[in-house]
Parts: sequence; structure tokens; C-alpha cells
Amino acid sequence: TTEMTNQEEAEIQISELDLLSSMFPYEEEFSVTDQLALAELKYYVENESAEVPSSKVQFILNVKTEVPNVSMVEFSMACALPFKYPTVLPEITVRSSLLSRSQQILLNSDLKTYLMQNFSGEPCMLSAREWVKDHAAAYIDKDLSSSSMTASDATQSEVTTFTRLWIYSHHIYNKQKRKNIIDWAKELSLSGFCMPGKPGVVCVEGLQNSCEEFWSRVRRLTWKRILIRHREDVSLESGGHAEIQKQRKFPTLEEKCFDAHGARGNHMDLGQLYHFLEEKGCADIFQMYFGVEGH
Repeated sequence: TTEMTNQEEAEIQISELDLLSSMFPYEEEFSVTDQLALAELKYYVENESAEVPSSKVQFILNVKTEVPNVSMVEFSMACALPFKYPTVLPEITVRSSLLSRSQQILLNSDLKTYLMQNFSGEPCMLSAREWVKDHAAAYIDKDLSSSSMTASDATQSEVTTFTRLWIYSHHIYNKQKRKNIIDWAKELSLSGFCMPGKPGVVCVEGLQNSCEEFWSRVRRLTWKRILIRHREDVSLESGGHAEIQKQRKFPTLEEKCFDAHGARGNHMDLGQLYHFLEEKGCADIFQMYFGVEGH
């Protein structure tokens, strides 16, 4: 088979999403959670020169199925299509209030195995939905208490991840956005810095789920272009306060204005940014942002 182009993959994603929305017209059965990502994907398909979309299309498929003695049970499939889908598998997490954590893990890993064995390189959302409809209920009664699954889950959940996100924006001027960035970082106990102007640079660091919550809020605002340029994840054994503090490179999150001389606060002085990052031990990041060695 010939390699599929990004454009072809994107077209397949659009047509599969169209199919899902015509088969499941009601919000409670199928809903796209990130309309912006979908709009960006469509724009990419229609414009040869457009850049690859900055976020995956995410959606929810809800499946009702009959379970002996319980009548109807709803399973929710949270799905995301990586850019290379269908060349790579979709990301799917099936949940239900009736599943224990270990039942849910087993169900999801079996679904993934089924998709890997049967659908390498072709659209498979409908097949995944069918599989869940036919098989998911059986996992509710599975007794996994004696299995080793539960023991390893317990240790897994104790690992705390410290994350640092380096976000790049075409520009950050808007006062309200700048206020949001600072307020949200404070609320989520994140440190870092925000450099407004053009380009805009935001770095946040702290607990992984706090960083992810911050990113999901920020990217919902309207931007000409915003993306995560780089991400660092460190697993912490104990995850105690002291260990988290030790990972931080910035004490709090504050706005940093590196005014270029006479640039009317528009363009930032990247030399000053480079020296600031160098002081914090992050000089290598400069090259990731701007593609040149800093000076």
C-alpha cells in the first residue's frame, strides 16, 4: 500500500465524522467536544497550504446496551483521532459508572487489542462502537479482585507526574487573556511565565492534571494560532509538596515583558528572553521556539 498523505487522512476523518453525525443525530449519542479542532481540520482539507491542525478532533459516542438484571446501561466512549488516523489507531476510553477501575482497564485494553488485530490503517470508529455494544456489558460482572491487575493499578496511581508545558502563540495582546493566564495559573498552583506581545510565549509547570486543565482552558479562547511547542514530564516517586517544589524552575507565574528598544511594546526582545531562559536553565527551549541558536 502507498503511504497516505496527511491531506487524505484528514479527508477520511471528516467523512467518518460526517457519517457518525448522520447515523447518530442526537447530542446524547454523538457529540464533538472540540468544535474548533473540527473546524481547523475542515479548513486544512480545503486549503492545500494550511498547516497541520494544532489539536486532535475529540468526540463522545454513547452506547446503550442491555445487561441481564440491570436493563439498560450506558457506556461512554471518549474518542480522539490522532492526525495520522486511520494510519494509526484512534484513542478511545470506554467508561461506565458500573465498571470498577480494573474492569474498565481490562475492557479498554481488550478493545484496543481487537482494533489492532483487525483494523490496521482503516477507519474503525463504527466497528469500535459495535464491539462496545456487543461486549462491554460482560465486563461489569467480571470478578478481577483476585487478579494481579488491581495490585499494579494501586501502585500506578501513586506515581505523581510533574509537567512543564511550553506554549507558543502567534501573539498575545489581549488584556483579558493575559489576566486569565495569570489567574488560572494561580488557581491551579502552576508557576512559569507569560511573555505577551508577538510572538507570545507561555510556560506553565506543576502537577500534570493541573497543566492539562490550564491548557484546555487557554486553548478554548480564540487565537490566531496557539500550540504546545514542547512538553516535559517527570515522574515523582512520592509526589510530596517538597519534591514538586524541587522540580520547579520558576517561583510563581508572572508576566515578563522584554521590550525591544523603541518597538512600541509590540515586538519582544528575544535576546532578553534568551538570557532569562538561560538563567533558569532552559536555554535549549529557545531553539525549539525560534529554530535558531540563542546568543
